[in-house]
Amino acid sequence: MNMTLADEEILTIERPHKDLWRYYLIGSFVLGPLFPILMIYGTVRFKTLRYRFTSEGISMSWGILFRREIIIQYSRIQDIHLRSNVLERWLGLARVLVQTASGSAGAEMTLEGLKQFEAVRDFLYHRMRGVKDEVKPAVRESGAEPGSAGGGMVAAAELVDVLKSVATELREIRSELAKRGGARD
Repeated sequence: MNMTLADEEILTIERPHKDLWRYYLIGSFVLGPLFPILMIYGTVRFKTLRYRFTSEGISMSWGILFRREIIIQYSRIQDIHLRSNVLERWLGLARVLVQTASGSAGAEMTLEGLKQFEAVRDFLYHRMRGVKDEVKPAVRESGAEPGSAGGGMVAAAELVDVLKSVATELREIRSELAKRGGARD
């Protein structure tokens, strides 16, 4: 895959932007009496939150006592969403929600505290599509581009050949069974 300057910058992202801590601070202040507890939680989460983008997938980890880590390969990604509330937009932040076919209604991974969220979304879409395009060996071997009429015709021709051979074998089996059935009577 061709690497652009934006791709190289995204591969270097390891931590959320410092404005995520401000978001946690303001969010916990709004909830009044729970401020100290939420501020401790937000500070720990911000200080321990790490991202790693590799050539095969993304990983996210956080926590001190209960360390959590999520690793998703690009080939498993089904959909990517951007979400931000008023406060996040004011701070220039957004969350990138990465969904897989795990069966859960929510996102498998939420990358938060990113200023370059649109570039990350585009990077993930590019990687997700790139992995899925490489899975089509019959089209790649034919030399036709995916989605072109030539690639589809090669795959259709192979399918027709396989179906013809299956039909021939079924006729032979039916004929053999008819012969055996007639000999027993």
